[in-house]
Parts: sequence; structure tokens; C-alpha cells
Amino acid sequence: MTPEEIADRLEAAAHRIGPVIHRHMQHVGELGRAQIRGHASGRPGPNVITGDYRNSWQVVNHRLPYGAQCTIGTDRPQGRRLEFGFVGADSLGRVYNQPPFPHVELSLPAITAALRMGMKSAVEEILR
Repeated sequence: MTPEEIADRLEAAAHRIGPVIHRHMQHVGELGRAQIRGHASGRPGPNVITGDYRNSWQVVNHRLPYGAQCTIGTDRPQGRRLEFGFVGADSLGRVYNQPPFPHVELSLPAITAALRMGMKSAVEEILR
């Protein structure tokens, strides 16, 4: 392969990298949300009473010039307390000794593996 051919190939890859990574990040985000929701469906995670908390987990994807960003989160105030526990008085003076019910931490190995595989697949797709 000549230097010009290599340069052309890298130029073409530079134009495809953003959309390809964005597509793979969308997949990772959905998989991550499913993992978190699954772990938030009973012990060792929180028990499900109505399903409102579990269903509050959302994915937000952003395109970047040469990549993508994915945020998985909840807007429910009990999220941190359920994940990490809470010992002490709240702002109303009520005292709690709530143990943690991890559900995000349990999901991280699967999310990490999916992210690694997704980025590997994206690089292979771009350089084909």
C-alpha cells in the first residue's frame, strides 16, 4: 500500500468514526440501562413495589465530533440512597440506618465489557 492510499484510507475513516462510535454507544447505553433495571428488580438490589424507580432509568446519547458520549441515570431522589445506603438524619430530622442495595455497581462489569467490545467492533468497522 502506498503512502497516498494509506492517507486516503485514514481520511475516509476519519469521516466515518463519529457516526460509527455513536451507533455502538447507543447499544452500550441500552444494554447498561437493561442491566441496571434488572439489578434494581429485587435483592441484592432494591425491592420493587411499583416499578416507578426501575423505570426511571434513562439513556442520553450525545454525538461528539469524533465519537460519542452516553449517560445512564435516574432523576429519582432515592437513587443514591438505594445504591450507597444512608445513615443519619435527613433534612427533616428523620433518622435512617438504611443499608445499600447496589444495582448500578453490579451492572458495571457488563457495561464495561459491552463498551470494550463495541469500541473494538467500531474500530474494525472503520478500518475495513
